[in-house]
Amino acid sequence: MKFNLNMVLAALLGTIFVLMTVSFVSEAIFDPRPPEQEGYVIAVPESDAGGAPAKPEETPIAVLLANADADAGARVFKRCQACHTDTEGGPNKVGPNLWNIVNRPIATHEGFSYSAAMQEFSNGGEKQWTYENLDVFIKAPKKDVPGTAMGFAGLSRDEDRADLIAYLSTMSNDPVPFPEPPAPDETADAGAADGGETGDAAAPADSSEAAPAADDSEATPAADDSASGDADAGPANAESTTAEPADDAEATPPGSADSEQPENSQ
Repeated sequence: MKFNLNMVLAALLGTIFVLMTVSFVSEAIFDPRPPEQEGYVIAVPESDAGGAPAKPEETPIAVLLANADADAGARVFKRCQACHTDTEGGPNKVGPNLWNIVNRPIATHEGFSYSAAMQEFSNGGEKQWTYENLDVFIKAPKKDVPGTAMGFAGLSRDEDRADLIAYLSTMSNDPVPFPEPPAPDETADAGAADGGETGDAAAPADSSEAAPAADDSEATPAADDSASGDADAGPANAESTTAEPADDAEATPPGSADSEQPENSQ
């Protein structure tokens, strides 16, 4: 069979032509447009300057206890009855008896064998089951005390924890009073209001000092007295004391002030 170079080249060029034609046609049929938004948006919690994710703000237990219901807490305690008793002199079960639990030193209940993790957490009994410690522990026991033998997953709902702790506080002959909730921060608002009133009252005083040039020596103590009055009496007295220099400024003409200057100097 005689080798024909022209036929080989023609076959190669024909193959290339067919491949290019198929490529053009396929691109025309299937338009490869990239999506406007690639994949799914994954919500990432905001992080602080150090890069750690910002922690959600937690409500203090003192605020939660202000609206807690001990009767509802008795129903929540039914989840705990398999491992705990809450009566005075009640026996220990899987967990210790919870009578008089509030402010009781941690890991010190008589007759119960605590885990090593709980004993270490108690600092030799120096720590107590305060309302704050109970709230954190009941929310996530294994997170608060790693290695604890308590198998309960915890109560993530704030209202359930507050109701349960309110109920446990009644299980005592001398219940511990609830902590006082923090007062609302009104200091910044009050300071801004006082600053605005004293600033308005200071404006007439400046203008009165500029008008009677001859009475500068007398006006200066008056201004000092009014300033000290402002510190003791508040914004209301500042308005009344600064009103008098304004009236004197209107009643005394500039010319008469200049004429009286030699007499004052004498």
